[in-house]
Amino acid sequence: MGVIKIENLVRDYGGGKGIFGISFQVKQGEAFGFLGPNGAGKTTTIRHLMGFLKPKSGKCTIDGLDCWSERDKVQARLGYIPGEISFFDDMSGTDFLRFTAEYRKIGTQSRMEELLERFELDPKSKIKKMSKGMKQKLGIVAAFMHDPDILILDEPTSGLDPLMQSRFVNLVAEEKERGKTVLMSSHMFEEVERTCDRIGIIRKGRMIAVDSAAALRERHTRSYMVTLEDEAAAKAFAADFGGVCNGEKVTVTTKQSLEEIFMSYYGGDSNE
Repeated sequence: MGVIKIENLVRDYGGGKGIFGISFQVKQGEAFGFLGPNGAGKTTTIRHLMGFLKPKSGKCTIDGLDCWSERDKVQARLGYIPGEISFFDDMSGTDFLRFTAEYRKIGTQSRMEELLERFELDPKSKIKKMSKGMKQKLGIVAAFMHDPDILILDEPTSGLDPLMQSRFVNLVAEEKERGKTVLMSSHMFEEVERTCDRIGIIRKGRMIAVDSAAALRERHTRSYMVTLEDEAAAKAFAADFGGVCNGEKVTVTTKQSLEEIFMSYYGGDSNE
């Protein structure tokens, strides 16, 4: 049974914008990658899970709790990084984390200190003076510091440099190993490939693929047979291109990256 469960969720903004009959679930201890370009419906879906939007029809639940009618209970259990993080800019980062700790009723600061060190963040300065990357780090610390069992992450590495992106990917992998349930929306194919068990691809508000990363790759694997003039030429060709030789014939199998698979779903639309 899914910890995060979305059933036929609809939010129609008109003009083809919104989400239309979205359904998928994320199981206990699973990391689910949610892929799609801007405007495809990822953030709208996540806002329903957070209880910020009421479904026009359909339903979403987290751990059996209705995300709209029981949103206070849902939000108390989550770690959440929004796609566009907003802060009280006149606060310092330290004040914001203290405020978050009090709201979350966190009894110890050790987890927070470990995260600050991991992401090399000194939170003493005013938030309004922080760079985008520093604000993103602050959001990460705030989302993970209470050690939640369920994480909803909307473009979590936006604004981070490659080193910090890598550290974040390692953090998510560690949390998954600890049995946490993760839903992560991302444009970064590498981080999804490194962390996610299953992947959902959304296009124009509709789910067009939901499967394991391995199954998606298998579905998009292509085999080609090449006939050479003789067996010696076939063996040389097979050695160069990693093929399987059978007499004068060589079978070459190509596997696509997640990015190539994603683009195959979007390649027919010049606007995306």
